[in-house]
Amino acid sequence: MIASRSHHASAADTELFQEVRPRLFGIAYRMLGSAAEADDIVQETWIRWHRSDRSTVRDGAAFLATTTTRLALNVLQSARARRETCATATLPERADPSDDPVHAAERDEALAVALRMLLERLSPAERAAYLLREAFDYPHRRIAQVLGLSEPNARQLVARARLHVVAERRRNVDAGELRRLVAAFAGAAQAGEVAPLERLLLDQARLPRHAVGVAA
Repeated sequence: MIASRSHHASAADTELFQEVRPRLFGIAYRMLGSAAEADDIVQETWIRWHRSDRSTVRDGAAFLATTTTRLALNVLQSARARRETCATATLPERADPSDDPVHAAERDEALAVALRMLLERLSPAERAAYLLREAFDYPHRRIAQVLGLSEPNARQLVARARLHVVAERRRNVDAGELRRLVAAFAGAAQAGEVAPLERLLLDQARLPRHAVGVAA
C-alpha cells in the first residue's frame, strides 16, 4: 500500500504512478529475482516521487523507471544482497526449471537497460567509480586504489557521477562496449570475479592499470 506522506502528490501524479506501477515492479523483479525486494523498490520509488519537485520533471514515467532501475541496481550487487539471495530468495524462486531460462533472459535484459543508462549518462571514469561504489559497495579508499586516484578525488568522482546519473544528457552507446560491460558485470555478480570488471572499467576510462585487483 502506498504510504501517506507530508508532501502531497496531486491526483494526476498519483494516477501516473499507479499507471506505471506494474512496469516498475517488472523492472525491479527482473533485476532482483525477488517479489518482496521488488515491492520494496517500488515503494521506495513512490517515496522519492512523492518527495521530488515534480514540476521540474519533463517525463514522469521515465523518471519513475530510471529511479526504479537505479534503486534495483544498487540492491542487486550489494554484498549483503548477494549473500541473502544465495541463501534464500534465488533457489525457491528458480525451483521451476522451465521458467528459469525466460526469467534469466528477462533479468539480463533489465540489467542491460540499466548499464546502457550508465553508458549514456556517465563518463568512463565516473562509470567506473559509480559501479564500484554503488553496485559493489567499495569504500572510497579502495576505489582510489583501483583507479589510481587520491581518496578525495575518488569521492569527488562518485559525487559527480551521482549527479550526472539523473541528468538528461545522453551519449551514443557502442553495442560492443555494452555487451562487454554486461558480461563483465554479470561475471562479477554471479561468480564474484570482480577483477575482469575492474580491468574493463579501467580500459574504458583509460586509467592506470597498476592497481587492478587490489585487495579489500
